[in-house]
Amino acid sequence: MSRKLLLAIDTTSEFGSIALAEDGRVLEEVAMHSPDGFAHVMFPEIEALLARHHVKITDIEGFAAAAGPGSFTGVRVGLTAAKGLAEATGRKVVAVSNLQAVASFGTRALRAPVIDARRGDIFGAVYDADLRLVAPEVVMKLDDWLQTLPAGTEVIDHPPKHLAGAIARIAAGQFEAGLAQDPAEIDANYVRRSDAELMWRDKV
Repeated sequence: MSRKLLLAIDTTSEFGSIALAEDGRVLEEVAMHSPDGFAHVMFPEIEALLARHHVKITDIEGFAAAAGPGSFTGVRVGLTAAKGLAEATGRKVVAVSNLQAVASFGTRALRAPVIDARRGDIFGAVYDADLRLVAPEVVMKLDDWLQTLPAGTEVIDHPPKHLAGAIARIAAGQFEAGLAQDPAEIDANYVRRSDAELMWRDKV
């Protein structure tokens, strides 16, 4: 029986990571800390990760990437890399919300992941124990958002810095369910507009 290998990429913050998974089990997660971006470090790290496990890029059955929310540039870098690798190998891709990945570390029936959105805001959402979205992803002030949560909701406001392993586990389930997409169909999940767009809005 052949192995189902999956490569996951997260470059949505300065604490990026990549992960190699087999049949939904994470074999290794590699942390990448790069305040200046990941374009120059990501592919050497991917090559080294695959080499340690005696895997070729053509052995990978599917790719996954963090879709955001997060750094606009970081989201694009990771998604573009996953899409490019998928196109080059004829594979499919799954894009996983960072908020869903954070929610996977929760333990209660309702989980509210929180990610710093800067400008005094947070990205937030509510997921159930099966990681299904039950309240939409939003960007707003933390205190205002907390008041909207159902009683007993677990707030995950100190998420792990490295999410590629969680993204790989979630993506493996989506591949199994037939939810993977062609690279051209994958899009980012920014939740809010970029700083450049916000600055333009403030000027007009």
